[in-house]
Amino acid sequence: MPEPAARHIALAGNPNCGKTTLFNALTGLRQKVGNYPGVTVERKTGRGFGSHGEPLTFIDLPGSYSLQPRSPDEEISRNVLLGRRSDTPRPDLIVAVVDASALERHLYLVAQLLDLGLPVVLALNMVDVAERRGLRVDVVRLEAELGIPVIPLVASRGVGLIPLRQALSRPVPAPACRAPVPPELEREALALAPQLGAPPATAWAEALLALTAPEPGPPTAAAARARLRQAGVEPLAALVQARYEWLGRLCAQVVRGPNAPLGESVSDRVDRVLTHRLWGWLALGGLFLFLFFCIFSVAQAPMEWIDSATGALGEWLSARLPESDVRSLLVDGVVAGVGGVVIFLPQILILFFFLGLLEDSGYMARAAFLMDRAMASVGLHGKSFIPLLGSYACAIPGIMATRTIENRKDRLVTLLVAPLMSCSARLPVYGLMIALLLPDTSAWAKAGLMAAMYILGTGTAFGMAWLFKRTLLKGETPALLMELPPYRLPAWRNVALQMGERAGLFLKRAGSVILALSILLWALATYPKAPEGATPGEAIAQSYAGQMGHAIEPVIRPLGYDWRIGIGLIGSFAARELFVGTMGIVYSVEGEVDEANPSLLEQLRAAQHADGAPVYTPLVCLGLMVFYVLAMQCISTVAVVRRETNSWRWPLFQLAYMTALAWVGAWAVYQGGRLLGWQ
Repeated sequence: MPEPAARHIALAGNPNCGKTTLFNALTGLRQKVGNYPGVTVERKTGRGFGSHGEPLTFIDLPGSYSLQPRSPDEEISRNVLLGRRSDTPRPDLIVAVVDASALERHLYLVAQLLDLGLPVVLALNMVDVAERRGLRVDVVRLEAELGIPVIPLVASRGVGLIPLRQALSRPVPAPACRAPVPPELEREALALAPQLGAPPATAWAEALLALTAPEPGPPTAAAARARLRQAGVEPLAALVQARYEWLGRLCAQVVRGPNAPLGESVSDRVDRVLTHRLWGWLALGGLFLFLFFCIFSVAQAPMEWIDSATGALGEWLSARLPESDVRSLLVDGVVAGVGGVVIFLPQILILFFFLGLLEDSGYMARAAFLMDRAMASVGLHGKSFIPLLGSYACAIPGIMATRTIENRKDRLVTLLVAPLMSCSARLPVYGLMIALLLPDTSAWAKAGLMAAMYILGTGTAFGMAWLFKRTLLKGETPALLMELPPYRLPAWRNVALQMGERAGLFLKRAGSVILALSILLWALATYPKAPEGATPGEAIAQSYAGQMGHAIEPVIRPLGYDWRIGIGLIGSFAARELFVGTMGIVYSVEGEVDEANPSLLEQLRAAQHADGAPVYTPLVCLGLMVFYVLAMQCISTVAVVRRETNSWRWPLFQLAYMTALAWVGAWAVYQGGRLLGWQ
C-alpha cells in the first residue's frame, strides 16, 4: 500500500517562546533547512510522527508578534498561513506555541490565528518558568474559553510531547471561538470579505488584515478604511484595543497567582549583574576571552589527532602510489588542501557550542540590550547587534538576520558592516598565524591575540556604521524595543543539533567547494610543467598560480607579502579558510615537505624571499591577520548581499570598501612596525 500523505503542521509563535525547541523535539534529525524561494528568510521543515505512527510534516515558521507584518519574517509567516505561497502548502493544522509566563502578550497572535479557519492546538510552553514565578494556568478553563486543545509543555525537557502527539493524531475541528472585533469593524469586514477574491476559508482573516494594513491595498479596502475613520474609528488601534481587553478578561479567569506584585525573579537578580553598565561589560568580555582560551586549549588535542590522521593518510598514499601527477594530486592537492582546512573543525565546533549556549540560555538578548548604548552611538540600536553577533559564526546567516530590522537604512548599514565581524571561516587563518607568531606561549596569550582580532573587527564595524549613518544612509537612531526572555537551562539536544548541523555544513563545504578548489589550485600550481632540471621553486614560479601571484605582487609587496602569499589571497576569495589549504598546496608542490621538515608551520617559518630574508616575519603574520579581519574574501557573502538587496550596487560597494580597508590596515601594520624598528 502507498504511504499515506503526511499532514502539514505549522508551528507559529512569538520570538523566544520555545517554538524552535519544540520543532527540534518533534523532528529530531529529520530536518531540512533552506530559504524560501525569492527571499533570504530561513525555511525549516522536518518529518515527525503522530502517536499512531502516521507521518507528519512540521513547518517551523519565523517568529512573529502579529499577522500584520513589519518585517520579511512576519510576512512569510502570514503568507504561509493564508496559503499565498505556491512553494509551501497551506497547513492542515497550526500548533500555536505560547510562553505560559507571559500568556496575555503571547495570546494576541493566537487571537489572529483563530481568524484563519484552520484547526489550532495551543502548546502552552514553559509552564515550569510560570510555576517558578508563582503562576498557574487553568488548562481546562482555557480550553473551554478558546474552544481548542491546550497542551502544557516544557519543550526543552521533552515534558508534554506525548500528549501533544496524541492531540495531533486526533481530528481537530476548526476553532469554535473567534476573538471579538469592534462592531463597526465587523460590519465592514463582513461586507469586504466577498469582494477580495480570497478563498472562503481565509476570507474573514483577509478582510481584517486588509482593513488594518498600513498600505492602501485594494480600492475596496481603502474605501472601507476611509468610512471607518470618518466614523471616528482607527481600524488597527480599535482592533488591538478590543482584543487586548478580551485577553485581559480571559487571563484574569485562567491564570492563578499572587495578587500582590511578584517579587524579584532569579532572572531579575542575574540581570542586575549581567546588564550592569560596568559588570555586564566585564562579564561579556570575560565570556568571550574564555571562549578563545577554549579554542586554543580544549581544541588542541583533537586538532592534533586530525593532523596526525591526514599526515598518515598522505604517507600511506605516497608509499603505495608510484611517483606521478596522480600521486601529487592526491597527496599535495586533496590531502594537503582539504586536510589543512578540516583540522580546524574542533575550533569551529567549540565556537558554535558557545553560541548555542548563549542563545538557548537567554543571554543573547541580554548581550543585545547591553550593546544598545554602544550601537546608539553609531546610529543603530541593540537589535542590529543580533545579526552582528550571529556574524561571528558566519556572515551569511548574520546578513539574513537583518531582515528583522524594520528600518530599511538601518538594515542596509547593518548588512554592510556584518562581514567585518570575525566569522568562523577566519579561524583557520588566525590559528595558523598565531601559531607562527606565538609558538611557545600559553593558551591565554594566544586567546588574548585572538580576542584582539575580534575587537578590531567589531570596532571597525561600529566605525563604518557611524560613517555610513552620517553619509550614505542618514537617518534617526531608532529606539530599542525587544523582549528579554527568562534565563533557562540550555536544551542540550538543541545545542547538539546546531553543532551537528554546522559541522555537517563545514564538512560538506570541505568535501565539495574546498575539495574542488584545492584540485584547481593544485593544477594551477603544477602546470605548465617546468623544463627538466628546474628547481621546485622555479617550477611553481612558472606555473599558472605562480604567474597570478607574480601579477599581483607589486600591489601586495608594500604589505610585506610575496607572490606565494598572493596565490593564497587569490584562492581564498572563494572561501577565507582556503588560504591555509592553498599554502599547504603551494609548499607541498614546491617539494619542500620532507621527513625532516614535515609540517606546514615549519615550511612557513623556513620560507624566504629571493634575498634570503624570511617571508613570515611577526609583522607579516600580524598584517595578514589584520587583512583577513577587514577583507571580504568570501564570494558566498557577496552573492547573499546581492540577493538581499536585489542589486549589484551594494555588494560591489561592500567589496571595494572592505578590500581598501584591508590593504590600508595591513600596510599600516607592516610599514608602521618597520618605522618603529620592528621586524
